[in-house]
Amino acid sequence: MRDGPFGRSSLGLLQRLRPEPVDVDDLRDAIDAVLPDLATAQLRISVVDRAADGPVVVLEEDERYLRVHLADLAADMTDAGVRATPEAIEAALVAWVDRRPVSDEAAAIAGIAVLDWADATETRIGWRVVVRRRDVLVPWTPSAAVDLRLLHRVRSAALGRADAVELDLRIEGPVGLWSHPTAPLLATAGLVAPERMIARTAAAGLELAEMSVVVTPRRPVACAGPAVAARLAGETGEACVILPWRALADLPWT
Repeated sequence: MRDGPFGRSSLGLLQRLRPEPVDVDDLRDAIDAVLPDLATAQLRISVVDRAADGPVVVLEEDERYLRVHLADLAADMTDAGVRATPEAIEAALVAWVDRRPVSDEAAAIAGIAVLDWADATETRIGWRVVVRRRDVLVPWTPSAAVDLRLLHRVRSAALGRADAVELDLRIEGPVGLWSHPTAPLLATAGLVAPERMIARTAAAGLELAEMSVVVTPRRPVACAGPAVAARLAGETGEACVILPWRALADLPWT
């Protein structure tokens, strides 16, 4: 399950069915308290008061521009199950800013390559550049100004950063499980260097010369021999893709 634009809701079922609305004035107070500390030299945050249709919050970062009416943002928070308390509204605002679109410069500076679903039906996977903000990974969509040279440079740098991501390895019988402690999607970052994964599992006592991987984005990556991997894929209740390790380099970018 993927988080919404404000993070995970902590409301119970009854509270989700009958949510207390997030008030626009309370949201404005939270914006005044939180957003100035989130602004940077690249990220500009402002609230524009419009007499005709109410105040608008504006996020600007390089070529990216996000403009949302406070009334719409408050309604979205209510629909998402955000509690109508100052603390919850402020936390939701931070999560919302963290999930803003990734600029081309941010992707070039901090992008990491991961494997993610390449279609809505969750049947195909592909490489994607993401930027980490706290424990949130936000995908990069290149702007119209990105040419092939810059696209290649961003992706190449993202592959290098993925290779540097530290992952946890747990051996369970004939299976090696790779995970990341705080950002689950980063478990796939290690797949940019499958030979290193094979060597590390061998050092841990599991020989996988003909390793296959079972990938469910945002879940631990399972590595095993072909027969065991096929059995794992058949037993899981979630959508997954099984691949021989040599096929990883040929996956498309999304």
